[in-house]
Order: sequence, then C-alpha cells, then structure tokens
Amino acid sequence: MKRLVLLGGGHAHVKVLAELAERPLAGCEVHLVSPYRRQIYSGMLPGWIAGHYPVEACAIPLDLLAARSAVAFHETAGTALDLAQHVVHCADGLALPFDLLSIDTGPVASLAALPGAAEHALPVRPIERFIAAWPALVERIVGRCRRFDLVLLGAGAAGVELAFAIRHRANVEGWSHLFVTLVGSEAWPLAGAPLAARKHAAALLKQRGIRWQGGCRATRLEPQRLHLEGAPDLPFDACIVATGSAAASWPAASGLATDAQGFIQVSRALQSISHPGVFAAGDVAAYADPRPKSGVYAVRAGPVLARSLRAACAGRALPGWRPQARALYLISTGDRHALATWGGLCWSGRWVWHWKDRIDRRFMRRFGTTAQAR
Repeated sequence: MKRLVLLGGGHAHVKVLAELAERPLAGCEVHLVSPYRRQIYSGMLPGWIAGHYPVEACAIPLDLLAARSAVAFHETAGTALDLAQHVVHCADGLALPFDLLSIDTGPVASLAALPGAAEHALPVRPIERFIAAWPALVERIVGRCRRFDLVLLGAGAAGVELAFAIRHRANVEGWSHLFVTLVGSEAWPLAGAPLAARKHAAALLKQRGIRWQGGCRATRLEPQRLHLEGAPDLPFDACIVATGSAAASWPAASGLATDAQGFIQVSRALQSISHPGVFAAGDVAAYADPRPKSGVYAVRAGPVLARSLRAACAGRALPGWRPQARALYLISTGDRHALATWGGLCWSGRWVWHWKDRIDRRFMRRFGTTAQAR
C-alpha cells in the first residue's frame, strides 16, 4: 500500500480532505501533518477582529475533517525533507516515510528584509500566533488612559482589511484614544487593484479616521519607532506587520526546484518539476502560470490537487490546470461594508459585504463550520 503525506493544512489540502471524505483513495494510506488542529480561513480573519464573527466561525477543524476522511492526523510541523529516502522530518521527532508527498504549508511572514521586525512588531502570519497575541494587544489598548498609536505596515489586502477592522472595533468598543496609521510603499493602498478601487480605499481610510502614510518604504524597526525612507520616523505603541509572503527555507534546502524567491516550482498538474512524487499548492507553490499569492488561487487549486494526487496514486496521467487570469477580490472595510474588484472593474457598498459574507459562510459550511454574523 502506498503512503501519501499531506504536509500542511492550507486551503488546498482542506479541499483534498473533503474530497477524500466523499471518496477514499483506494490502495493509499493518507497522513496529514499540521502544527495546528484547525485552519483559520484568512478571508474571515478581519471579520473576527471587527467583531462580526466568533473565531469558531472562521476555523476549519482539521482534526475532525481528517477523522471523517480516514486520514491519520499528526499535530506537529514539518521541518525538513529527505527526498532521497522519501521521509518528512517533523518538529516532534517524527520521521514519516512517504511514497507521495503534497505540500500546502503556506508562506511565512516576510520579515527578513526589515531589521527589527521580528523583535518589535507583531506579524499577521502565522495566523494562529496572531490570534493568540491579539487579546493581549487589546488589553494594552483598553488599559491605556492616554493616546495609543497603532501602526499597520503593509497596504495590500491583508493590511487594509485589518486597518478597517481594528478601526471599526475601536468605534464599537469606545477606544477613542486609539489612532491607527496604515503604511505602504506605493502612493495608493491595494497594489494590483484597479486605480479607481485604490483611490476609493484611500478615501474610505480618511473617512474612517485611519491615517494613510503612502509612498514610503520601511527601513527598520526599533522599540516604539518605525524608520521610513522618504518620510519622518513614525512612533508607535504597537506595530502589526502584513507585508506579504516569503518562502520558508526548507523546500530549497531539501533540493526541490524553487523559483528565485524560494517557492516550489510546479507543473500545471501541481507536480514538482524536479521530483515527480512531490506536489505543492497554495502560497508555497510557484505555479506554471504565475498568479498572485492569494487565498483565491489556493482554494481554486484544491480540486486540481485532489485529482492529481488520485491520478498519481493510481499511476494514471495527471490533469492540467491553467488558473483563471482574473479573480474576484472582496475586501471588507469594517462596518459591514466592502469593496469588490474584478479585472478593471470595482464596486463598493454594504451589499458587497453581504455578498462576501454569504460566500465565506457557504465555503465554511462545506467543512462543517456554521455560524451567522453577529
């Protein structure tokens, strides 16, 4: 019997597990390795911060999904690969042999290029650590009787959504002494979005009382101070970093073919271009047709990965996949309001938030998580 190891509990692997629950993989023993018993759906994290959802509504129970799929679950992190011996080495000392390996561990926080970030800021990734640290940050804010300056570094979708979510939470709970600043390297927030959407986001930031500091690059962090190129230093009481994705070092160290940034290079079947028994999807992968690092494409990769793994296990030809060139992006802006972009088009309003809410909750119901917005 062959052994398939699913390394990581990312969105693509969640879909693989759901597919295995409906149709087991004949002649293959499956193992899941993840350091967490649940997978937080990143698209709903800002809604939890804003107070729209309980955290349980944003969490996919990996352990229960694995049990329903007859998959052995190992609550540990993969730390290294021995591709010659076909073994995954784990943080708890487990050495797990495999015939087929699928990697969906996601990215790591992009902190290496910013001196002082690891010591003086709270990164958004890994999300579980951010969630664990958030209550302590709230206690600091609530316990302060004078001005509290919170800086969010990174003006992509994650940083923008968090800024709006925190501002909304502050308004609801009366944190009148909290001042939020969003810092980005470009003139407008939401790089890659249509210009109309970027300008509208900037206008909304101003309307909601969030300071926008654009067109400047962060150079280093010191205790309670962010140094910027082209702008005065920013003092802060707390700094959250959402500056994008970086690759972990172990895929390249193992000998897997990676791109210049260290992400695993895969074919259109999501198969490693250097090791046919290895597959990868989600933000850890560099697709044959390059696409942005986004949960949209990780979710879309799930069914393709499931088909490829089933075909590889059976010795059949692998399917191909060309990810859609355009994707729908729904960006929450705090008070049950959202922006939507599709190609060069954009919309905004409360109806967009309700549209996003329905999509998110329908996605979560597929994996046994149900909850209404508060």
